[in-house]
Amino acid sequence: MRTTMGWQSAADGSTALQRIAFDRRELREDDIAMRVDFCGVCHSDLHAVQGALGDHAALGSGALVPGHEFTGTVTEVGPAVTGFALGDRIAVGTLVDSCGTCPMCQAGQENFCFEGPVSTYGGVDRIDGTSLKGGYSREYVLREKFAYRLPGHLDAAAAVPLMCAGITVWEPMRAAGIGPGSRVAVAGLGGLGHLGVKLAAALGAEVTVLSRTADKAVDAQKLGATELLLTTDDKQTQQAFGRFDLILDTISAPHDLSVLLRMAALDGTLSVLGFPVDTTVRIMDLTAGRKKLTSSGTGGRRHTAEMLAFCAEHQITAEVEVLPSARVQDALDRLDRGDVRYRFVLDLSDLDQPASS
Repeated sequence: MRTTMGWQSAADGSTALQRIAFDRRELREDDIAMRVDFCGVCHSDLHAVQGALGDHAALGSGALVPGHEFTGTVTEVGPAVTGFALGDRIAVGTLVDSCGTCPMCQAGQENFCFEGPVSTYGGVDRIDGTSLKGGYSREYVLREKFAYRLPGHLDAAAAVPLMCAGITVWEPMRAAGIGPGSRVAVAGLGGLGHLGVKLAAALGAEVTVLSRTADKAVDAQKLGATELLLTTDDKQTQQAFGRFDLILDTISAPHDLSVLLRMAALDGTLSVLGFPVDTTVRIMDLTAGRKKLTSSGTGGRRHTAEMLAFCAEHQITAEVEVLPSARVQDALDRLDRGDVRYRFVLDLSDLDQPASS
């Protein structure tokens, strides 16, 4: 085994993380080891450490090391590795393994693996059955096929959220055939939503941000949206009925989908990505206009590689606030309050230094 440093949650449902030393596996033939330089703080990390995603005991020894979007540098390769060499810049996302043989895996949709994809943290290793610890750490070990080369001109910190938020909004846009002339609405302008705006605009779509307040109107325009529509204004929402080919719903709080469905055009799609709980759907809202209601979770290897290449071509990265990893508690607390525009990224280099007393 090999030892690294990281930030581990307690098992009591609090957001308190402690700096610890823990073991990673030795490299298998097709493994690479990477030094983690930057790791994003996703809202699902907050949910996980608070226990909202299930019992921590099911994720390992009653605690977990979060983090499923990170970039860094290759430090060691297994003997069967052919795609990476020492010193390569790489990016890792939410998945680190799958069965590789089911129809979903064969189609490049490992995120929908019939045997269950292996999550970057909290997932169960397919070979030794151990629970995986995530990217809030200085080193990570994974199969080379689930690592991606990070284009040299993309900033390593700002590219981090592409590996979760970016691919999450990219897949439904590709499935809907979004391109020049498409009309896309993005509900919620947070970590997911702001990348949805950037990517849809770069694809050539006309983009509208749907928001309860007007305070992000300037940001929406800077990100590439043509307008911000107030969902609290009945006149504006009624004028938008039947308008959009695709609506990316990135809102995580419970909300009524009816208004959003009415905004979808004939054969239009509402893709619910924020995973709100206790949300209901009225079938008649789908019937009128032959609407489609879909959802998506992260992405497979084929679309992830495609998304990174597109972002490199169009110079797209996330809007981030970089904090030293020792301030992970501050990041989680502020995220819980919604005090971030638009993604926190941890700089893990301080884990090389002795812990402060």
